Formats: sequence, structure tokens, C-alpha cells
Amino acid sequence: MTVKLPKNYRPSEREAFMSPRMREYFRQKLLQWKDELQRESGETLQHLQEVSLHEPDIADRASLETDRSLELRTRDRERKLISKIDAALRRIEEDSYGYCEETGEPISLRRLEARPIATLSIESQERHERMERTHRDD
Repeated sequence: MTVKLPKNYRPSEREAFMSPRMREYFRQKLLQWKDELQRESGETLQHLQEVSLHEPDIADRASLETDRSLELRTRDRERKLISKIDAALRRIEEDSYGYCEETGEPISLRRLEARPIATLSIESQERHERMERTHRDD
């Protein structure tokens, strides 16, 4: 069941949290983000295939290898991000999207707008980050 969104729709604190309309809004937002990442990934692959590492000048070759390494790292980050987007899309289908995995409380709309793949509320995320810092410092 697909919900038709009004033009320029934005989720509001005044409506029921994760109403069908709100879920559809975030579903579309995630799908657009995924499409954009996949398009960029395709462009990166095409660019990597076009660039030749057979430069006679050693400095030029080193520069190309550095650029290639950076592009591959970026592509790897994008691949991981696409995986998180897919997980968020699954949560939308399962009606668990928008709720903190730790507390079960709703994640704020502002946080979901800024980071639609968020799985933790700001409070839970901050708690996790404090714990990571504490354990890292040990």
C-alpha cells in the first residue's frame, strides 16, 4: 500500500509519529539517497576504468594511485552507507523505523531528517559515544 504524499510534504510534530504518510516520506528520502549513492558509485567505477596507471612519470603515477586509493575508500564508505539505508528501508517495512533500538522511544524528527538511517535517539547515541571514549581510554 503506497501512500501519496502531498507536494512539499514535511513530517510534523503535530501528526502521529510514524504515520503511513511519515513512513512513506522517509522511505522516499532513503530511496533517493540510495539512488544518488549508486549513481555516484557507478561514476567512480567508470572513472577508475578510464584512468590509466601507465603514466611514465613516477610523480604522476603516485598522484594517480593516491587519487585511486581515495576513490576506493570513498566507494567502500558509500557501500556501507547503502547497507545502512537498506536496513532502514527494512525497518520501515517492519514498522520499527524511527524508534530507538535501545529504548524503544521515538527518535526525534529533526534527527531523522538529518540522519534518516539513525537507529538510536540522540541520548542513546551520546551514551554510546561516552562509553566508547571511556573504553578507548582504558
